[in-house]
Amino acid sequence: MRLTAKSTMLIAVLALSACTNANRFDDSAVDLNAATGSAGGLVPGSANDPRSPAYFQQTVGDRVLFAVDQSTLSPEARATLDGQAQWLMTNSDYNAVIEGHADEQGTRAYNLALGARRANAVMEYLIAQGIPASRLRFVSYGKERPIEICSDESCYSKNRRAVTIISAGLTG
Repeated sequence: MRLTAKSTMLIAVLALSACTNANRFDDSAVDLNAATGSAGGLVPGSANDPRSPAYFQQTVGDRVLFAVDQSTLSPEARATLDGQAQWLMTNSDYNAVIEGHADEQGTRAYNLALGARRANAVMEYLIAQGIPASRLRFVSYGKERPIEICSDESCYSKNRRAVTIISAGLTG
C-alpha cells in the first residue's frame, strides 16, 4: 500500500511540475495555420490553391440542386456548371464522375432513374461547354446516399442533387 501511495504522489508531483513551464506557449513556435509555400503564400492542395480539388469543391462548387421530380438545370445550376467547366478546362489532368441523387420520396427504381437523368444532364452540359466526354462519366445513387435525413422539404431539397467528384488520372 505504501508503494502505491508513493507512486501516486510521485506521478502527481511530476504532472503538476510539467504544468509550471512558463515558456510552454513561446511566441517563437511555428504557426501551423500560416500560409506557406512556393507561390507567395499559396499552400498547394489547399482550398486557396486554384488547381486543387479542395478549391473546386469549396470555391467553384461541386454540386447542383434540382426541383422535385426534375432533371432540368436551373439558371443557378448552369452558373455553377459554367465554373466547373472552366475549372476542368484549365485543369485537364483531372477527370470527373458525376453522382446523381434523389430525395427519399418514391421507389428505389424511380429514384435511381431520376438520379441517372440528373447526372446525365450535368454531364451533357459539361460536354456542351467543351469538356471531352472521355474525361466524364456518371453514376446514380438514387435515394441511397442522402446528405440530410428527415422527412421534411428542408432535407429533401438538399438530397435532390448532382455532385461532381474530380480526381487526377481517373481512367474509364
